[in-house]
Amino acid sequence: MRLRNWKTLAVVVAVVSQFTLVASADKKYDPGVTDTEVKLGQTIPYSGPASAYANYGRVETAYFQMINEQGGINGRKVKLISLDDGFSPPRTVEQTRKLVEHEGVLSIFGSLGTAPNSAIMKYLNAQKIPHLFLATAAAKFYDPRNSPWTMGILFNYEEEAAIYARHLLSTKPDAKVAILFQNDDFGKDFVKGFKIGLGDKAARMIVAELSYEISDPTVDSQIVSLKSSGADTIFNITTPKFAAQTLRKMWEMGWQPTHYLTFPSSSIATVLTPAGVEKALGVFSASPGKDPSDPQWANDADMRAYLAFMQKYYPEGNVYDHHNVIAYISAFLMSHVLKQCGDDLTRENVMKQATNIHDVNVPLLLPGVKVSTSPSQYQQIHQMRMRRFDGKRWVYFGDLIEGSLR
Repeated sequence: MRLRNWKTLAVVVAVVSQFTLVASADKKYDPGVTDTEVKLGQTIPYSGPASAYANYGRVETAYFQMINEQGGINGRKVKLISLDDGFSPPRTVEQTRKLVEHEGVLSIFGSLGTAPNSAIMKYLNAQKIPHLFLATAAAKFYDPRNSPWTMGILFNYEEEAAIYARHLLSTKPDAKVAILFQNDDFGKDFVKGFKIGLGDKAARMIVAELSYEISDPTVDSQIVSLKSSGADTIFNITTPKFAAQTLRKMWEMGWQPTHYLTFPSSSIATVLTPAGVEKALGVFSASPGKDPSDPQWANDADMRAYLAFMQKYYPEGNVYDHHNVIAYISAFLMSHVLKQCGDDLTRENVMKQATNIHDVNVPLLLPGVKVSTSPSQYQQIHQMRMRRFDGKRWVYFGDLIEGSLR
């Protein structure tokens, strides 16, 4: 009788062991992953000249707190390690190496800025570490041939600029355009796309171009020079601090040209209000997303969910700041990729899932805008809609416009 019991026990143990081996075999992990946790890392300018963008890290950290309270992703909690780089590329390199080599993160997610991400792109690609949904849309971050492990967020600066060029050509074809741009890839991508969008009319229409450095205290002298060029239109390619300065200086000088302001610096909360909303009356911009200040979205389910999230997890944040909206979208996309990975949480599979997104409805994007990627096309969307500031909010007009550079 005892022998029979031992034999039965042995069979049970063998079956359980075999099941456990099969279950374990179905799970594939790279550094940063356990049965209970997925570890991500990012660098954000919590200090320095671009600290107005610090809320990207705060929103994304809060988003994963919400996800974790809801049970995590496929049973795993997400730990996002968000470090300050002060918008200094050398410090970005230092902090990123810390995240990879000491913290052992699975992926770099949502790191902010064109210059900071440029500084770490080669390192991360050489190490074959996913470098995903970055808070920058410079063209170099959508280049699967040369940087297959790197992907920006949503749209492309060059295509956004081409949309402004198309609008200008259709409404003011004899414009005299002055361009103010940040002297880095962020600014140069916008200038390039704008000129491509104007086509053979660019040389005639653009009467002045001036740049500034991110370390400059002001852009006042540039604005004075651009006004003296005789321009009746300005394309303002600046980060928030300098965008607000531009609006104030133009108002002070009584210069009221047709004004195009890029999406990254069109936040009511961090640019227009600090400058004085009356100074931004009539400014044009474009966006792929819903504006929380627009009453047409008051009963929208995704907007209600976003507002509830902000109230509970980031109450000190300004719900009308569109940077918070983009950070929320970015965190959603990262969560989507991790969910699609299932139990195959290798870096290779993370990239596979990130580059095989098909017509996903992403919260807070405009109706008709869906996210798709492929191994040869890393840019997630190609459509935006023009809008004009009426002194209180952005008012959208016209249909979705597709970037002409696709």
